[in-house]
Amino acid sequence: MSVAIPAGKTPYYFIPAPSRHPVLMAFGLFLVILGAGQWINGAGWGAYVLLAGFVMWLTVLFQWFREAVTESEGGLYSDRIDVSFRWSMSWFIFSEIMFFAAFFGALYWARVHSIPMLGNLDHQILWPDFKAIWPSAGGGITASPAGTVEPFATMGPFWLPTINTALLLTSGVTLTIAHHALIAGNRAKTIAWMWITVILGATFVCVQAYEYIHAYRDLNLKLSSGIFGSTFFLLTGFHGFHVFVGMVMLTFITLRLMKGHFTPQRHFGFEGAAWYWHFVDVVWLGLYFLVYWL
Repeated sequence: MSVAIPAGKTPYYFIPAPSRHPVLMAFGLFLVILGAGQWINGAGWGAYVLLAGFVMWLTVLFQWFREAVTESEGGLYSDRIDVSFRWSMSWFIFSEIMFFAAFFGALYWARVHSIPMLGNLDHQILWPDFKAIWPSAGGGITASPAGTVEPFATMGPFWLPTINTALLLTSGVTLTIAHHALIAGNRAKTIAWMWITVILGATFVCVQAYEYIHAYRDLNLKLSSGIFGSTFFLLTGFHGFHVFVGMVMLTFITLRLMKGHFTPQRHFGFEGAAWYWHFVDVVWLGLYFLVYWL
């Protein structure tokens, strides 16, 4: 006689069958790297390889996640799998922390060590016109006394970065409201607040895109604008990419909620995306203070 097993109570650790997805994903990422490298170095065909790599990567990702969702909704995942997912997401976010720590570290090193060192007496013979001033806003007062860095203006905290700060902080609140509504079993309220969160994330991305246009067109602030331009665009650009990824995650979680997935007791897919979004919020607060205010 067969016995129905409640979801999450499967008495074994589910191991999926051998899959083509890891190999195809690796090949798609290889095409992305190959295409980007060739395109940057002037090969026109690199753009098409880059596009093909992204299409392949996204297609495999969609198929892989769809299979995982099917397995989860089919009751194949036990509590042991849930613990594995939680550890996996925790280590992934830790790796992201280290990723941003490297860029924040580069900003710290340039401001606190490199520029002051280049401006001390030992280096005056090499660069007598160098002035150790941060931010490096133009030839003659930067690490480019020869004028190889075009003069530019820096991006202050008002008003676009401050607006984006308010958007992200508000999205963290709306996501928390949605989480509590899900725990309370109010699916309609959860879905409504999730869509508000997604809209706030999309607005953040749009505001940042406008900020970049303003930086290039009005401030002459570019990726090539010395160490300031490099650290500014690397930190804000990679963070913006993470906001976009988080927005996509929350969108699919919302669509799953509309399909009836997740319960008040079992909803780690929701929680994992929420962890990621709150991480993105915290990183932005550090970035907002260190990049725009200091």
